[in-house]
Amino acid sequence: MAIIILSISIIVMILTNLLSFKNIEDREKLSPFECGFDPMSSSRLPFSLRFFLIAVIFLIFDVEIALILPMTIIPFNSNMMEWTITSMSFLIILILGLYHEWNHGSLEWAT
Repeated sequence: MAIIILSISIIVMILTNLLSFKNIEDREKLSPFECGFDPMSSSRLPFSLRFFLIAVIFLIFDVEIALILPMTIIPFNSNMMEWTITSMSFLIILILGLYHEWNHGSLEWAT
């Protein structure tokens, strides 16, 4: 049974690869598209590294918020002393990270 499933999967992958192969490279299709007009400026604009840094910091703190929210339910199911030590150490690490980012100047949008 496994051999039949494996062979059907391989046949489908090969057929998909053969049927979807497109070798037509048109200059018009490879150029950037702006509402039917030629682009006014370069399509490769420089990216703000400051914006990227703030986005990464936001994602890190957003994930940490998702870890903090269940901490309100956990004390009812675990040892209170272990929960307190774990949650306080987690919050202290979070606050130290925030202080480091603030002291480093990463949270300031315009300098």
